[in-house]
Amino acid sequence: MTRFPHLCGVFAAALTPLRPDGDLALEDTRLLLDFLAQRGCHGALLLGTTGEGPSFSPAERLDLLRSALPIRDRHPDFRLLAGTGTPSLQETVELTASAFTLGFDGVVVLPPYYFKKVSVDGLFAWFSQVIRQAVPHGGALFGYHIPPVSGVALPLELLERLLQAFPDRFAGIKDSSGDPEQARKLGDHFGSDLLVLNGNDKLFSHALQHSASGCITAMANLHSPDLRLVWEAYQRGQWDAPVQARLDEFRTLMDQYPPAPPVYKALIHRLHHLPRWAVRLPLLPLEAESEEKALAEYLAL
Repeated sequence: MTRFPHLCGVFAAALTPLRPDGDLALEDTRLLLDFLAQRGCHGALLLGTTGEGPSFSPAERLDLLRSALPIRDRHPDFRLLAGTGTPSLQETVELTASAFTLGFDGVVVLPPYYFKKVSVDGLFAWFSQVIRQAVPHGGALFGYHIPPVSGVALPLELLERLLQAFPDRFAGIKDSSGDPEQARKLGDHFGSDLLVLNGNDKLFSHALQHSASGCITAMANLHSPDLRLVWEAYQRGQWDAPVQARLDEFRTLMDQYPPAPPVYKALIHRLHHLPRWAVRLPLLPLEAESEEKALAEYLAL
């Protein structure tokens, strides 16, 4: 039986609504989450990479997490995950504990990413302290594996040790490596014992075929209906190749406009008439010419 079955499915790596001056537009959090829920997302991760999480202070992060809670008034089964990882052990512990106190379903925790050559023993000790001090029994902590950004990988040995030490609290991994071989290795090694939430839309079907439990992706802000079709097909033992091919095309296009938040915020405004949200420095909004080009290319697919 899959562990933490309520955390399987399609999750959006949610954008963070910001006002033109860069402050949090907390009044828009529920608007975005309601949009995602209506379009087929099982839940959302707040303050991940797409949500510009590391750009916000601990107080701002907590304000945003609180602003998400009313989504359950309309969508009681909508799952909420919080990005709580920082290079500081104490800050990560405090943010993680607060997320669970608020009632979040789980947390996604970056490794301490300032020092790049830490040992597996060091990472295990660090994650162990976070889990012991901040994750209640039955709470779910996911490690965030995104070495192209963090510079710190979460090797299989580390995942194995955390799973054995904390089987009721260490849920699994958000795999944003973008590596199909990594997806295969995770499935071959752990099967369904470890929840793997894939972070690359182009690898969604591949990851599901290798025992992944779902996805957390930026594209879910725009293409959650397609991700949900792929997910539902897999639940029936099928592979929806045409829809996966469509996801591949759109993800390839979006990857041509890094970093992700400006282009996603521009297109969700243009395509779905949500507010035009700003980005937090050092990010800058998409230039007008690039926005028009991205929109035209998107509509042409």
